[in-house]
Amino acid sequence: MRTAKKTRWRRIGAAGAVGALLACAALLVSFRWASNHVRAAKNPVPGAAASLAQLLALPAAQLNRVPLATINLLCSEGLSPPGSPGIEGCQSTIGAWAKRVQSETERHWYRFHQAPAEFENSPGFFKMLMLAVVLAEDCGVHYSEARKTDPATAGTRDGFFSDARDVFLHGLLGPERRGTCSSLPVLYVAVGRELGYPLKLVTTKAHLFVRWEGQGERFNIEAAGERAVNRFSDDYYRHWPFEVSPGEEAAEGYLNSLNPSEELAVFLSIRAMCLIEAGRQSEAAEAFAAAARLAPGCQGYRQMLAGLQGRPKANIPRANNPADRL
Repeated sequence: MRTAKKTRWRRIGAAGAVGALLACAALLVSFRWASNHVRAAKNPVPGAAASLAQLLALPAAQLNRVPLATINLLCSEGLSPPGSPGIEGCQSTIGAWAKRVQSETERHWYRFHQAPAEFENSPGFFKMLMLAVVLAEDCGVHYSEARKTDPATAGTRDGFFSDARDVFLHGLLGPERRGTCSSLPVLYVAVGRELGYPLKLVTTKAHLFVRWEGQGERFNIEAAGERAVNRFSDDYYRHWPFEVSPGEEAAEGYLNSLNPSEELAVFLSIRAMCLIEAGRQSEAAEAFAAAARLAPGCQGYRQMLAGLQGRPKANIPRANNPADRL
């Protein structure tokens, strides 16, 4: 047990030294844990989202009261293989994992106060380090080996969306604990929001990442890397995993923190890509149409919808779809 604890702390310490890309205000050093830690998640809308159709019928103002995991899992409706964990079970698992993160963060909080510079003088970064380590080491979540590819060699028809478990939360919350950059950032945000962390989802080309935006801090977290957690600037995501031109950034809304409607749109686009892989073109078009309505500022959803409605499968343009290779 002692060895495991020491190994864990070496991992946290190493991750804490990862490049300081954003400066933190001096007031963060005086952060008081007792006044800011663990807050309950917002009360969900009772009975408001028992199906994807009911979710899509909700007014936009009510989406922020539906747990992120519920929204994500409803978008996998009809795609999950038999035996996949249900929404209630998944939400229960997320709650249990959040409590574990809370316990471990409180247990190690003295380390931040002893040496805040090791954690970039950032209470939020320390919390995210703990969240990442607990999810990886205690809960066993990991990137799906079958979906690991080099962005330089990734193809548009490589089966990335062929198994919904790799791109929706039930793959991470099921027995295999596997996911990708479509689902790992969503898990981070879902668990963090249970703890009151001000977390957002953010897109760049073919990728999804996490942003801490609140409590006096703003920084990005890479949730799908080999390390426990990495912190990168916005500009990093203009070049990785693919180059993003200023025009693409404006047309797709890349690098902007997503609001609840835009989060739902991303999940619907992932759903659409899974449906395309399954040859269910008309359903994919419905998903992209809904995504386009929810996120009118994202050109890619409209392009994908147009392709599905007017061209054969082999010619569907995918390069600018925000969900492509998420």
